[in-house]
Amino acid sequence: MDNTHVLMTLGFFAFCGGLIDAAVGGGGLVQLPALLHALPQSSLATVLGTHKLAVLAGTISSAFSYVKRINIVWHLMLPTMFSAFVFAFLGAMSISLIPKELMLYLVFLLLLIMAIYTFYKKDLGQIHRYVQCGRKEMILGIFFGGLIGFYDGIFGPGSGSFLLFIFVKCFGFDFLNASASAKLVNLGTFSASLLFFIPSGHVLWKIAVIMMLCSVIGSLTGTFFALRYGSAFIRIFFLILLVFLIGRMGFALFF
Repeated sequence: MDNTHVLMTLGFFAFCGGLIDAAVGGGGLVQLPALLHALPQSSLATVLGTHKLAVLAGTISSAFSYVKRINIVWHLMLPTMFSAFVFAFLGAMSISLIPKELMLYLVFLLLLIMAIYTFYKKDLGQIHRYVQCGRKEMILGIFFGGLIGFYDGIFGPGSGSFLLFIFVKCFGFDFLNASASAKLVNLGTFSASLLFFIPSGHVLWKIAVIMMLCSVIGSLTGTFFALRYGSAFIRIFFLILLVFLIGRMGFALFF
């Protein structure tokens, strides 16, 4: 496969990943396998660094679009974002310490639980409740921000979907507000990871820049559909994505 074909293929997957990620998260589970397949000679750190830079631009564009139209609960989001930022950096530094096989099995189990719960809870994420940002909510935000941030730093794919589910289940957001909030947290986790990957030389810039451009176009497309069709659309899209990811990961892990 020549370099032009590789770049075109990665650009296509970056567009698809950006579109999915802007609406429901999980775009990394589309982009990262494509990078791993296209760059078999590169280290995992280099693949992850290139991936993080590629998705950062798409996340910035979708987050900016959401913030202009959605009322963000900043009292909850700011400590959550800060916690995610710190632990994402720690996760990136710890990339060689945790077996990736163990992480894959854990992610598969969590995706399965989220899919079953979302399917049977028909009204989940359809109504946005006013969130009382007391001490309990702040602590939960810091805890989940740190947990997802560390995971995003050390591996990452699916972190947006986990965040979306947490904001809906634990804080009473509808899917539209949860998707917007997840983008803000991911903005912090990607930036923190790159503070480690870029100085360490773990970024392939030519590939990253092309994927960034395609990811931005995909993110703007996904954000448009999410804002136009609202939480009901995102819930259905979220379920479809989970079924696809469970099938893909299950086949890779067990067959």
